[in-house]
Amino acid sequence: MRFISLFLLSCAYASASAASHYEFSNQPGIYPVGLQVVQQHDYARSSRPAIDLDTGKVRKGELARPVQTLVWYPAKSAGKSVTYGDYLRAAATQSDFTLSETQVTQAAQAMLDQNGRGVSQAQRQAEAERPMWARRDAAPVTGKFPLVIYAPGANGAAHENADLCEYLASQGYVVMASASIGSRGGMMEASLEGAETQAADIAFLIGYAHGLPNVDMERIAVAGFSWGGLANVLAAARDQRIRALVALDGSMRGYPELINSGKDAAKYVTPARVAVPLLYLSAKPKTIEEMEGKYDMSFSFINAMKYSDVYYFILHPMVHTNFSTSSLRLNGDAEFTEYSRKEVMLAHSWGSRYVLEFLNAYLKQDTKGRTFLGSQPVRNGVPPHMITSDIRLAKNSVPSLEAFSVILHMKGFDQAIPLYQAGKRAGEPLVASEQELNRWGYRLLQSGRSRDGLEVIKLMAEVYPDSANAHDSLGEAYAINKESAHAIVHYQRSLLLEPKNTNATQALKILEGASSATH
Repeated sequence: MRFISLFLLSCAYASASAASHYEFSNQPGIYPVGLQVVQQHDYARSSRPAIDLDTGKVRKGELARPVQTLVWYPAKSAGKSVTYGDYLRAAATQSDFTLSETQVTQAAQAMLDQNGRGVSQAQRQAEAERPMWARRDAAPVTGKFPLVIYAPGANGAAHENADLCEYLASQGYVVMASASIGSRGGMMEASLEGAETQAADIAFLIGYAHGLPNVDMERIAVAGFSWGGLANVLAAARDQRIRALVALDGSMRGYPELINSGKDAAKYVTPARVAVPLLYLSAKPKTIEEMEGKYDMSFSFINAMKYSDVYYFILHPMVHTNFSTSSLRLNGDAEFTEYSRKEVMLAHSWGSRYVLEFLNAYLKQDTKGRTFLGSQPVRNGVPPHMITSDIRLAKNSVPSLEAFSVILHMKGFDQAIPLYQAGKRAGEPLVASEQELNRWGYRLLQSGRSRDGLEVIKLMAEVYPDSANAHDSLGEAYAINKESAHAIVHYQRSLLLEPKNTNATQALKILEGASSATH
């Protein structure tokens, strides 16, 4: 990997008379903001086909997945100032690190012209020249800070919400982002494969952060806009180090088929495995009439998150694209209809404030953040009618194997089945696979805790009564505890369920032979 410097776009943009029309109302925190751009690859994955489709020839160069990483962090000294145009230059190289300076300038200009076609050339120039809070390669503050991974919307650049990322860094967070790129290096696929690709990028960034001296790996959150607000759910289901989620009008609502029980869903994404606090900032919701026939309303993952603290805020002036500052900067006046540009930008700034207070509450355990989240928006200073809230605090703990273990160690392993049955009656059954229970039971058996191991394997047979393997294991557990009569019963049960179980057949010969010899 290597670090690249950012260059001002003064060579590409003439001095403009128009002033920037983008306003971020929040004040920076106590830290200057440093910025580094890291050009690195994930060598465990490729993202370009070996054959160039345009030429039919073997592709030359690096095929590993590029994960250009923007890192914002609390700094102790000011480096060279960064403009918005510098972020465009970084985006120009997000998937190809070999571009020349001329090519980078041309690509950045093309992005500016394409994304800003709704405003005048002078306005585009003003936005490109706008100074940002970040300072390039500024010296970092000594100490460790919570980590926030930002996941852009589908095909979004890493700087998509640069103002939010800078804001969080100024408040004492290390923030990382990489571009949203499809699994084959092109457009992001609107499928489970695409969501899992971006989730893997999130995992890669967490791995990269592990080697940085200023990151506290015990305090990690992932914030995502749109498609990134779906990918971060998949990432959290696979990584228990992720302690909080932020969704900026996230696609967990728009693509419920990818995270429910449907045939195309990620089966590992369950409310029990995503039992982390969620902040969901929503655009003005569509009416039922607008959704009819277009959206699957039979399932809501947000409603299913009964083990999580869920904060759902509707920002009424905002439409979906308003959650991206890249969009707000370059949208023309025609994009603002029911609400003015000023009202939308103010709502966006308040959304960023809610993100900060949520992260403070759950990553920094700040009671002021909790109070802010729980207060009516108008009491926090939000203009009337701008934001409405729906707060659902978790009422139950996750019925996970870990939580179950804690209770058994307090109450005794002989309570395993009664506790399981009580949870099942309460609609909170234990979430554990047969394999997990089997491994747990055998670890106890092999460590000298044969009675505790027996109780766990009895629980496995209770949870999975039609499993030949469960009864085979229970037969062995009884045999180890010298309860031959019970062992024989369960080995016989295993053979009824699986007549070809040779282990049970051999064990029965030994046990029944020993039983005959004693009579």
